[in-house]
Amino acid sequence: MRNFHPLNRGFCCLVLLYQQFTLSADPAWNGPLLPGSTTNSGNALAIPFTPYYVPPGAKSYDSSSPLIHYVGSWHDSSNVGYIHNSLKSTLQPNDSAVFAFTGTGIEWFGTTDKRHGKANVYIDGNLVRSVDGWSNNDNPRTHQRIFGKLDLASSPHTLKLVNMGGHDGTRGNLMDIDALVVTRGTRSKLLSAVNLKRSSPQGQWTLREQGMTGVNAMQLVVISSTLVLIVDKVEHNPLDVNGHPAWGALYNLETHETTPLNIQSNSFCAGGAFLSNGSLVNVGGNPIVEDYTSSADFGDLDGLQAIRLFHPCNSDTGSGCDFYENHDRIRMASPRWYNTVLRISDGSVMIIGGSKKGGWINNSTVNNPTIEYYPPKNIDGLNGMPVPIQFLQDTLNSNLFPIAFSLPDGRVFIAANRDAMIYDWKANVEQRLPEIPNGIRVTYPMAGTGVLLPLTPDNDYQPEVLLCGGSTIDDTTPGYDISSQDPASGQCSRIVLTDDGISHGWEVEDMPDARLMGDAILLPTGDVLIVNGASSGISGYGNVRDQVGASNADHPAYTPVLYSPSKERGSRFSKDSMPTSQIPRLYHSSATLTPNGDIMIAGSNPNLDRSEITYGTEYRVEWLSPPYMTMERPEITGVPDTLPFGSSINLQARVPTDVNVQVVLMDLGYVTHSVHANSRLVFLKVLEKNAEDIVVEGPPNEGVYPPGPGWIYLVVGGVPSRGVQIMVGGGDDPPFDEEAMRNVLESTTVA
Repeated sequence: MRNFHPLNRGFCCLVLLYQQFTLSADPAWNGPLLPGSTTNSGNALAIPFTPYYVPPGAKSYDSSSPLIHYVGSWHDSSNVGYIHNSLKSTLQPNDSAVFAFTGTGIEWFGTTDKRHGKANVYIDGNLVRSVDGWSNNDNPRTHQRIFGKLDLASSPHTLKLVNMGGHDGTRGNLMDIDALVVTRGTRSKLLSAVNLKRSSPQGQWTLREQGMTGVNAMQLVVISSTLVLIVDKVEHNPLDVNGHPAWGALYNLETHETTPLNIQSNSFCAGGAFLSNGSLVNVGGNPIVEDYTSSADFGDLDGLQAIRLFHPCNSDTGSGCDFYENHDRIRMASPRWYNTVLRISDGSVMIIGGSKKGGWINNSTVNNPTIEYYPPKNIDGLNGMPVPIQFLQDTLNSNLFPIAFSLPDGRVFIAANRDAMIYDWKANVEQRLPEIPNGIRVTYPMAGTGVLLPLTPDNDYQPEVLLCGGSTIDDTTPGYDISSQDPASGQCSRIVLTDDGISHGWEVEDMPDARLMGDAILLPTGDVLIVNGASSGISGYGNVRDQVGASNADHPAYTPVLYSPSKERGSRFSKDSMPTSQIPRLYHSSATLTPNGDIMIAGSNPNLDRSEITYGTEYRVEWLSPPYMTMERPEITGVPDTLPFGSSINLQARVPTDVNVQVVLMDLGYVTHSVHANSRLVFLKVLEKNAEDIVVEGPPNEGVYPPGPGWIYLVVGGVPSRGVQIMVGGGDDPPFDEEAMRNVLESTTVA
């Protein structure tokens, strides 16, 4: 990872400054249980928080099952703390247990402490992993996931567990089995197109499957050349941290391994953005779940007012990287679920809308029709408190996760429901735009997707927005009158955000297929790729008629489509040579461009918790490679650490001198719920070039590219290089208003 400008003294002192404040109101948190708690507090349940879980569609086999064949000196134990009150254990090296099963995955649950040691795990006669049940605990930690593998072919398998003895050769030689869980969800074979990478001719799109995310990829953001950060809701994911399931992870783009993160609060349906100094902000979420569904036993903290900070991390592997949360001292002024988070021209983030509590379709009783900022700002004399926005009242009910882009003049485009506006945040002035044509709703739960089309100096960075997909379902219709079979919209609407463009209005064209919950991804070439989603239904789970599994939507969109904005209307869409996946990517799926130039596709979970039924929780990762991935590609060999505004820099690169050369600056966006917040492509001015050097000019100002992290791609003859990370601007902290921050902390309580 590139060594970004470190947090300077002012911002580092933020946390220390928080601790000096004396709160005159209760802290804005109602989470009485910490992860791992086992005592009641208030109304929260005290169910033990453990990884053991049997997803719908899976089956658990107790240690006493006659289907498990034990070899050696195994002992039976009985205790109410064990699964079904029973446990099998052995102290003898080479003792084994064999279990035949049919399914797509297997998990082994047992106990860990200082007495436990190592074991080898074989599947179908092959050693797949050596595990260590030792943990630095004097008291046994029960219901722990010792081993799991969830990407097996759907066929018969044999599991063999062999005790290998001591943890360090001298101690810890205990091995036990509490339960085995077999997952049996559909794992269809990839189509032949998936395997075209090696055999197909140059110029072919290819799709391959590789890697497992460990937590569902509800939220996805590239943080370095080697790491993607994944954030989920609190649920029984198969990746564990500190003895409980994780809901955040770092995915290594080189090794395809995952590292769990220890998030404290429930980040269900949060949003995110980078600050100007390179710190990532993750905002909002959901309260503690106080019944026996989903994450009731997790004891997670209320995430509705959460601000989670992920500071720049210089580890290529993610070692030592994690979120920072201080629930009493760092929080929003109001609760938000399904808020959009956008970096704006001064390098701070704007937090837009949302609901005051988790639910489904927004309504006037829970709507949060305001905007606030991090760090807080004094707008209209409100001194850090939320700024009321009429647009967010007028756009009820379908107005969660608004689609928003920071514009070159510093104002912000916001679309919600069937409407759009340009917002001057400094003056708190709304400029309404023409209604989106034909009654198409484009935000949750009628989720379309949107993109700010590439900005170029050739037209003075004239902004143009594209919105695709969504639904015409009436957002006042109750769920029991909505069907998963109701058709989605195939409409795309495009508008130039100049006076003339606004007067002209929206230009309408149609995708090859209807789609909602799609993901629109800018490519370095300036094209837009649209993946994921469904052609019928609505976002969410458990709310409508004709649910498929628990999904509110059906008919997954398996084939991507390419949109070329510079072509003539009527010829911009293409599905030619696009591979077709067999993995449904519905609600809570995501996709992003990577530094390598391919597209990472992950997630899908239209379920309350992890599930193995139809449209179950999806952990497999797919990689969609454009044709340029198999071509000879240019290479950037050196860049400065920073790209100043309006100044030139030298790029070291290997590039032919007799072909068209473009240099693009990209923000890869923070992806969740079809919103690619902060996604951006700016063509930079090329001032000089030769075979080894290119001189380019940075963006003219902070409006064209808000200060913060970016990626530079060199595009030669339509073929891009790998992206190289750079800090746009000086890497300085965003403006910090101490009095506004103080006022937020002193004035807020839990809503």
